[in-house]
Amino acid sequence: MTVKPILTFSCFILFLIGCTEKKETTFSEMLKDEPSIIGKTKYLTSPYVTAGNRIYMVGHQDGSFPELGWHVKGEMGGIWNHPIKLMDGFDIHLNWADESYSLNSAHSFTNYPYTNKHHFLINEKALEIERWQFVPDDNEGLVVQIHIINKGVSTQSFSVDFVGHSDLRPTWLGERTDMIDSQDLANFNDVINGWVVKDEKNPWFVCYNSQLVPERTTNTNQKYKGNGVSNALSYSITLKPNESKTITFAIAGSYKSEKAAITTLHTIQNSLPTLVKKKKNRYQKLANQTKLNIPDKRLEQTFEWLKYNCDWLVRTVPEIGTGITAGIPDYPWWFGVDSEYALQGYMAVGQEDAVYKTIKLLDSVSEAVNGNGKIIHEMSTNGAVFNDGNINETPQFATLIWRIYQWNGDKAFLEEYFPTIEKGLKWLMDTNDLDKNGFPEGFGMMEIHGLDSEMIDVAVYTQKAFADAAKIADILEKKALANTYEAVAANLKDKINTDFWSEDFNSYADFIGTDEQTLHLIEDAIIRADTLKKPWSIAEMEQTKQFVLDNPSDKPRPFVLHHNWVVNTPMEMGIADNDKALRALETAKNYVNPFGVFVTGIDRDESAGSNENTYIAPPIFTYTGAVMTLPTGVSAIAENNYGRPNEALDYLERMTRSFSYALPGSMYEVSPDFGMMAQAWNIYSYAYPIVHQFFGIQPNAAEKEVVISPQMPDMWNEASLENIKIGDNEISVYYAKNNGKPSIKVKQTNTDWNLILKTIHTKQPKDYKGEIAISENETIVTGQGETISITY
Repeated sequence: MTVKPILTFSCFILFLIGCTEKKETTFSEMLKDEPSIIGKTKYLTSPYVTAGNRIYMVGHQDGSFPELGWHVKGEMGGIWNHPIKLMDGFDIHLNWADESYSLNSAHSFTNYPYTNKHHFLINEKALEIERWQFVPDDNEGLVVQIHIINKGVSTQSFSVDFVGHSDLRPTWLGERTDMIDSQDLANFNDVINGWVVKDEKNPWFVCYNSQLVPERTTNTNQKYKGNGVSNALSYSITLKPNESKTITFAIAGSYKSEKAAITTLHTIQNSLPTLVKKKKNRYQKLANQTKLNIPDKRLEQTFEWLKYNCDWLVRTVPEIGTGITAGIPDYPWWFGVDSEYALQGYMAVGQEDAVYKTIKLLDSVSEAVNGNGKIIHEMSTNGAVFNDGNINETPQFATLIWRIYQWNGDKAFLEEYFPTIEKGLKWLMDTNDLDKNGFPEGFGMMEIHGLDSEMIDVAVYTQKAFADAAKIADILEKKALANTYEAVAANLKDKINTDFWSEDFNSYADFIGTDEQTLHLIEDAIIRADTLKKPWSIAEMEQTKQFVLDNPSDKPRPFVLHHNWVVNTPMEMGIADNDKALRALETAKNYVNPFGVFVTGIDRDESAGSNENTYIAPPIFTYTGAVMTLPTGVSAIAENNYGRPNEALDYLERMTRSFSYALPGSMYEVSPDFGMMAQAWNIYSYAYPIVHQFFGIQPNAAEKEVVISPQMPDMWNEASLENIKIGDNEISVYYAKNNGKPSIKVKQTNTDWNLILKTIHTKQPKDYKGEIAISENETIVTGQGETISITY
């Protein structure tokens, strides 16, 4: 044990570096009037995240830091500064002579867009404590603040111990880049009046202190697995009745040097109010961009917080790049397909910086690893690529680039990424279309063992990729290539609507495969269904098995076997024939529960088709039997594509039931409370149907025009979407319906853009003197200026 005397000269030096005791600005003051959501008591033993682009922290809502996660078993919680971990967590103890109280059993948890709070009560001592944590932008550090109030009638004297549990270790796949963990070594640093911990064999550091000078510093027993160490800082506190005390702890790290870590520590201790204000202002801008106002306030709140969730998932490792990560806590690194869905939503809500940086990262790494246009699937934050790409990711990249171009109108953007698209489509067909029938073979979104023949989602996304690549090639004046791509797309659209359609099931097939492959898959699926106690699934598959045996074929053919969600992708991409689409959408309704769409239809349970929430969490997490947000969002988009906004809204409402279900302010990957507690592609599932379809916003930034063609659900008699960034313009759309007659008003900041308003109402609008075209199907109003509108 080391006892630190408080000397006058030491205090003077500490004053110079900003470590003297002073009146602290509390988070309660700094976050006054900020939006917040209080969590449920029964989910206090489930995770939360305090997020930043360099550092984030994962613990439990009760204030504890259990060993959680499976990707690196038991290590996905704590404090991470990718590509290394800094700490397993920390403990804060309040100690009296004869008893101790630890801040790990919170009475409530409150989430804010960019910080969070645990609330503790020590009733026998009449103490109330708030514990806050905050991660500033672009800093390798975070702040933990406790605010203690004496609510009693007598003076309380006690000590506060802050115990840091270091665990300087590499991220997942660290061994592939020679990141080898070793023992942590701790030293008390007199200059910062805090602990500095170093990995013995690596330049990895974590340090922590408070604004106070500790009275004691101790080494304590490490309670976590691994090579970490535990060390304490102790402070004596005396509180009179109604008096309060604030202690602000700072934690900082570096995977380069001690100097960098200590510099960060000083920055966040000395500049906390400024850093909070900076992040507060940035988050207010996130909230105001693509700002939704609808009658359903629950869905409106969900949409707002998903924009915050998007920002939580941006991860920067300067040596590699910046990009959105898939999910927290077990997927805090970069993915191809997750980004290809999510970035469409990010762009629609105005978070374009994350879009461009993620695309650049995926493209550059894919080129370095593959070199043939194939897009990677999964890469850890140390640069190690785990999976160099599934088949669907390469065509989906082409569609992503085209859709982002519609928002930015930047020809140079197309020129930069078209070489990857061109090489990728060549690789896709030359290498993977083994029988040359136009359908590439291999894993798509469904990673089921053996399900790697000609998959419906791969076929659909391939068709869309060629259609979009044709448009890009045309803009880049590659006319012959554009014609070739267009022909491939047209042929694939016809073949998907014939070769993949199953008249018996009123559905598109999961896959096209041989009888031998299908019989193996049926046997595996029967075992799965039997394990899950799904007798109806077993009966259906036994029937399919008998059909295959009774009607053998020496050629591959379509099979509806698993009823996977991907059978809805022809409607998601709008390439399904109208009659088939409507029948397939009705079939899809059999595979939903109150929270959304089953990933694998044969896993559906007795909640299928019901709106009644009878959910009971299973004892052990598994993706088997899962209902997920992406399949549900795809179904919403699919319904809208065929003029069914009420059905689309139903899917959004199902997803919204899982908002704040476990983590306030967030939506889990697996509905309602399993998997990742924050998931990137959730924004695709909301932003695409709301922005592009309900409000009907079709950007064409290259031509400086926007088409607005709303198709609102019947329940939305009044709705607005404000501050939608398109190119160098920003528009706001206001919709209302009175006595069945719609009115639309659009405002824009750049008045030389063309605004094109479309409605299915076919009568002359009131008081409009601009260009009007009325047909038997719609009314089109075109104009420039600050505001144009249609009113009936």
